[in-house]
Amino acid sequence: MNQFLRNLTPEHQVGALFLIVFGLLTIVGIATLLIGLRERRDQAHGEAWLQELNDFRSLLRTSWLMAVVFWIGWVLGPGVATFLFGLISFIALREFITLSPTRRGDHRSLILAFFIVLPIQFILVGTARFDLFTVFIPVYVFLAIPTVSALANDPSHFLERNAKLQWGIMVCVYGMSHVPALLLLSFPDYQGKSAFLVFFLVFVVQSCMVVQHLIARRFTYPPAESSGKLQRWLARTPFAPNVSRSFNWTSWSVGMAIATVVGGLMSFITPFKYGQALAMSLIACVAGSMGHLVMKALKRDRGIPNWGQKGVGVTGANGLLDRVDALCFAAPIFFHSVRWYFGV
Repeated sequence: MNQFLRNLTPEHQVGALFLIVFGLLTIVGIATLLIGLRERRDQAHGEAWLQELNDFRSLLRTSWLMAVVFWIGWVLGPGVATFLFGLISFIALREFITLSPTRRGDHRSLILAFFIVLPIQFILVGTARFDLFTVFIPVYVFLAIPTVSALANDPSHFLERNAKLQWGIMVCVYGMSHVPALLLLSFPDYQGKSAFLVFFLVFVVQSCMVVQHLIARRFTYPPAESSGKLQRWLARTPFAPNVSRSFNWTSWSVGMAIATVVGGLMSFITPFKYGQALAMSLIACVAGSMGHLVMKALKRDRGIPNWGQKGVGVTGANGLLDRVDALCFAAPIFFHSVRWYFGV
């Protein structure tokens, strides 16, 4: 089977990847539907279990959306993929700003962010101007935003207002723009396979987050007296309980280890050797998991549990930012690590 896949053209290999992804999503979707139908008849579980099932359905819908976006981008080319990720970036930034109070004096800065900065950033990505797109926002935009804000003649909470907008641009625009940028990296003997690199990043980061989440939810603290040694070891005190009740170093380490090994096993679809794939997976997982924790701190500061409230997104995006926050942090770190190490 492996030899058969290797003999396929790059286009057919990527097509086979999407067939596998869509097939797995279909199987999981059918299984979730059957579980939901059985639950309606039996009603054996409590509200907490039903809430977890609904959360999983929301995650599954988002996974379908992202998979379809990847597929459309691959079929129609890097230009369309860049446009689609720009649209996702627009929605995520809108979701972020909607839950961050603004004033009349911020209107010019918001217009600059949504209708000038975001399009220029993704145009720079689409034209592969890597040296410029990596500094456009951290240098030029971060100086332009407070300048425009000062010209609005509203000094009230000036630093706080500008910091919120700059942070939203950094996460939702700068971070997300590095995902389609991966499609434009050129490796020797790897032409036409860049979609695998994006899949590798997304799968590894999501594996880390899912494992960490499942362990934290399954092995809650404090452990029951009847718990075994493994359960007591995994059920550790939250490291930063005011930010996240589920984050502790044990579940984080297990999630990192499993996702890193998964990344190493997937080295055959990347331009990396096994050891290189392990290192790149570790870098992506550290960045993604710490980014997810940072975004949780921002949500606590805003006094909200999710960017989209219980399946009904404040902006109609159903909490899109909750699904891509880790990717927004992992993508730029992964992208620049790959460029630096391989000199591409």
